[in-house]
Amino acid sequence: MALAGNIVISAFSIVIMSLLYRSMSKADIGSWFFFLSVQSVVEAFRAGFLATATVKFYAGIAIEKAEAVLGSIWFTAFLITAIVMFLNWILWLFTMHISSPQMLTVIKWIGVTFLSSLPYMVTSWILMADENYAKMLWLRLVNSGSMFIIIVVLIWMNKMSLENLMILNFITNIFSSLYCIFANISRFRTVLKFTKENTVEIAHFGKYSLGSSITTILFRNADTFIITAFLGPALLAIYNIPFRLMTIIELPLGSFVGTGMSAMAAAMNRNHTDGVLQVFKKYVGLLTFAFIPLAIGGILFADVAVSILGGSKYVGTEAANIFRIMIFFSLLFPFDRFSGVTLDMLHLPHVNFQKVLIMLTISIGSTFAGILIFKNIYGIAFFSPLTVISGVLFGYFTLRKQFSFTVREILVSGWIETKIKIETVIDTIKHYRK
Repeated sequence: MALAGNIVISAFSIVIMSLLYRSMSKADIGSWFFFLSVQSVVEAFRAGFLATATVKFYAGIAIEKAEAVLGSIWFTAFLITAIVMFLNWILWLFTMHISSPQMLTVIKWIGVTFLSSLPYMVTSWILMADENYAKMLWLRLVNSGSMFIIIVVLIWMNKMSLENLMILNFITNIFSSLYCIFANISRFRTVLKFTKENTVEIAHFGKYSLGSSITTILFRNADTFIITAFLGPALLAIYNIPFRLMTIIELPLGSFVGTGMSAMAAAMNRNHTDGVLQVFKKYVGLLTFAFIPLAIGGILFADVAVSILGGSKYVGTEAANIFRIMIFFSLLFPFDRFSGVTLDMLHLPHVNFQKVLIMLTISIGSTFAGILIFKNIYGIAFFSPLTVISGVLFGYFTLRKQFSFTVREILVSGWIETKIKIETVIDTIKHYRK
């Protein structure tokens, strides 16, 4: 269900991106991606502090304790949102000294957008911890579906612009958040049951997961900021096409990370550390085998994918070859991502923070090196694999201190799980044919 939900939502995302690429200029679409990058960094303060903590402390516990935990999550989320709104108001005072149109757009919209998404984000964390992926699917359909419909209307009316896109993003968040509250899936009333003890415990854990989340978002968006500053928004628009096409990898990876995190948290809350290792090996091995055909297909049909997403004006640019480089090294993503999640679930968020900090340092260094040596976005793509390689190596040697496992065990476990999944799909197809 998690994977099916992500497939549907990713399809919406790809169609929306395709529509935006065809209806907006390269400069405007580059400015939009710049705003999204800044928004993801700001959102990382809230999600990084609370998303993993929600799953960690809420999954698999008694109802009375669970309500106190959720109340503390809501209370902390309100506090973080208020702080970001206050900082945004301070930036407003200095707008007359800022000449960058991209930064002015960010300052104008980041605060209200952050506030509008509060109930939507908290509800998403709760549904993930509950493993209620059916409701999560409906929630995300409300968000993405409403945005898709309004974009189509704006394009039909010839009103598609950067400013209208910002307004649309805000309205979509408001609509989704109200849906969470009135559909009674946000558990908003638990905020009255927050406790100081739970809030302090969540804050202590969250300060490290926040560091990991912020650092992860920064190294994912470091290219965006550096390209905008040194190469301009037009080349950023080209670079973002392969980045967005990597959805075909992030889609199943994000689905299994969510379900794997919940399973690990439940095992840890019952003191079953062996269960954590089994989940780690199973998911890393399964996804590694699953990504092999995706990587081969992406390499062979990169030009077709670029044409579908960006349109004819991006065919023949650097986008296709950059996508080939990215998707080839995606085979390392499962180990990298799950090693970080496992460290968090083992109550070692400070170690995961060290891992991501190393990756950020290498990411920024390699991006600058690519620009200085090659003076184009090919250089950035050439050095970018060093980031994920460093994460894999750090995660491997760190987890070996906690568990006894080998790469061969991961591959064997993954192959067994892969055969089980294939047999399940075949049986399901036979059942529906009957």
